[in-house]
Amino acid sequence: MDGNGRWAQSRGKPRLFGHRAGARRVRQIVEACPDLGVKYLTIFAFSTENWKRTQAEVSGLMLLFRRYIQKETQALVDNGIRVRFIGDRVKLDKKLVGLMDELERVTAHNELVNMTVALNYGGRDEVARATKRLAEEVAAGRLKPEDVDEETLPHFLDTCVLPDPDLVIRTSGEARVSNFLLWQSAYSEYEFIDTLWPDFTPDIFAEVLAKYGTRERRFGAVPV
Repeated sequence: MDGNGRWAQSRGKPRLFGHRAGARRVRQIVEACPDLGVKYLTIFAFSTENWKRTQAEVSGLMLLFRRYIQKETQALVDNGIRVRFIGDRVKLDKKLVGLMDELERVTAHNELVNMTVALNYGGRDEVARATKRLAEEVAAGRLKPEDVDEETLPHFLDTCVLPDPDLVIRTSGEARVSNFLLWQSAYSEYEFIDTLWPDFTPDIFAEVLAKYGTRERRFGAVPV
């Protein structure tokens, strides 16, 4: 969900103004998912690299995350949205982590849309943490080294209960993956669009999905 800061600055507003607009857009996109046939949606809210931003912006984002959860919890429950968080929670504020845990708990039985929020998430960090847990299993004798393969590692990833993404959408005109779901998106389709996230409407989302629907996914095979 890129472009919040630039969207705000183009309007003569502080960057946090754009982040607040981006949060409102999240709700609209999530609400559009059922009609668009989207069962799983993952949003990249804050990366492990985003700590490099100014302290004012980071603090403002953390406050925004807390307020968003507090404000949207009941609507998510009522609308059948199940929420999960991925990423390293150790560095996050304990109050925020408590809100995340509670939101996961109260939406655990929802099934209409599975919404995953990547918060303090980085693809390399995730693989490193998964590898550490896997190594601990081997050291404890619960897993044999020869049993470790590309089918084993995913069981230790943050997304172990989720399917790999079919489509990754990057907004704001940037054409890079920015450390997002590196393992999981090995065969995902990508769409890079110029639209800044606060301007990414459900109609644009529908257009991107329709374009994706025309693609032939071969997964390395030759069509017959």
